[in-house]
Amino acid sequence: MLLALTPLVAPLPLLIVALFGRLSAGRRPRFLAALAEGAALFALVVSLGSLVVLWAEGPVVSPLLGAGGIGLSARIDVVSVTMLPLVAFVGWVVVRYSRTYLNGEPRQGAFTGTLCVALAAVLLLVQSGNLVQLVAAWLSVSLCVDRLLLFYPGRVSAQRAARKKLVSSGGGAMALVAAAALLVIAYGVADIATINAAARAGEAPWTALAAAGLLALAAILKSAQFPTHGWLTEVMEAPTPVSALLHAGVVNAGGFLLIRFADLMLAAPGILAVLAIVGGFTALFGAVVMLTQTAVKTSLAWSTVAQMGFMILQCGLALFPLALLHLVAHSLYKAHAFLAAGGAVERVASIARPGPVATPNVAAVGRACLAALAIYAAIGAAFGAVFGLEHRPPQALALGAILIFGVAYLLAQGLADAAPRALTRRTAVASLASALGYFTLHTMAERLTAGTLPATPAPGRLEWTLIGLAILSFGLVAIAQMLLPLWSRHPAATGLRVHLSNGLYANALLDRLLGGWLVRKAF
Repeated sequence: MLLALTPLVAPLPLLIVALFGRLSAGRRPRFLAALAEGAALFALVVSLGSLVVLWAEGPVVSPLLGAGGIGLSARIDVVSVTMLPLVAFVGWVVVRYSRTYLNGEPRQGAFTGTLCVALAAVLLLVQSGNLVQLVAAWLSVSLCVDRLLLFYPGRVSAQRAARKKLVSSGGGAMALVAAAALLVIAYGVADIATINAAARAGEAPWTALAAAGLLALAAILKSAQFPTHGWLTEVMEAPTPVSALLHAGVVNAGGFLLIRFADLMLAAPGILAVLAIVGGFTALFGAVVMLTQTAVKTSLAWSTVAQMGFMILQCGLALFPLALLHLVAHSLYKAHAFLAAGGAVERVASIARPGPVATPNVAAVGRACLAALAIYAAIGAAFGAVFGLEHRPPQALALGAILIFGVAYLLAQGLADAAPRALTRRTAVASLASALGYFTLHTMAERLTAGTLPATPAPGRLEWTLIGLAILSFGLVAIAQMLLPLWSRHPAATGLRVHLSNGLYANALLDRLLGGWLVRKAF
């Protein structure tokens, strides 16, 4: 049992460093940045040790303080031992990057201290075994992020982003607190494992279903779903480490919340349907707007909106193992993308302007779609024959079909009449690798989370409708993207591009609604 307390040690050095940071908030601390990096590295090592705990003791919840399931606790299971090293690694990279990035800033100590508190709070959040710790860590993360967004308080754009973030995070926090209260009323305990076990056994009173709805609302607001996405696309006014921390870590908390309460969410299929609709629309909306952006970081921000929408869609389809896998992959990719964005721009600028590219016509797009689906079906059948996966949930097959449209985009470039043979070969290899990777990673995620996350139930009439609508919507958007060069110069397309580049003005409307609010300086 003492071994299970190990993850609770990870945030302690970060909190100690944060205290020194606040004490030296008004001047450049001499050794604070190095201490913060060491504390983050210590958290990473301890978090990796949670894998040993899971192997030695199995899934366990170990309380440290309090009684009745409401004190400080460390929950060790597949979800937490996946999230802990991920959070610690991304946090260590961000802290290390900020050590150089903010060198010379007069308030580097305050920034480093707040960053360490935020990282410690996220570590406590992902290992929470009870509702009290979960809510307290959630609120702490929101407060720290609000302060980090205003590191440059004189910037109008930063104030605007912080204002919208305050509304979203405040609404999400209230929804989470209310959900926690209803869960305690419904089940009489604050222990998350007990609540999920009761929900899996079929105990779902109306208070629990109401709590599931509030948890979904908290996840939607935290994950910047349409139309509350505006703050996430404007955080570039904050220092680059803040953007990386937000897009690679904090914004994933909504998906983590749904995954942690997966059994409870399955008891409310109507709420899952709402999540699928909101997430699916946000994914499509973010992906289309991303294509119209000219600034690298703004494009990455809209990519995050789309990815968060896709994660919420996965949760809405009850594909919780895939949602966890998506969370890990997106965090690693987006942290690297934001921290390396400046260097990437310089490298691209130094490359000579490329020549004309092959433009696929309607026939090439049609052949590409058929070829991509054939590849997907063949590899899926092979996996079913080898691993006995012929009973794979239809939701997962539909999700793979949606992802394979990206493969079709690659194939369309290779099947264009003017495409060189080398490009055709590369796109074919990439298509095979993508389909193979999807089935391999999905199989691994399902088997590793078996017993911790619930199996995906068979779809009913509502779920089949949502599956069909998702495939149709994503397919039409993918085909339109492949044919974009053919109609991009049409006047209607030019006008649509302007509207899309402004996010259909949803963000501007929210700015106008909140325009009179004032933001207090955080530093």
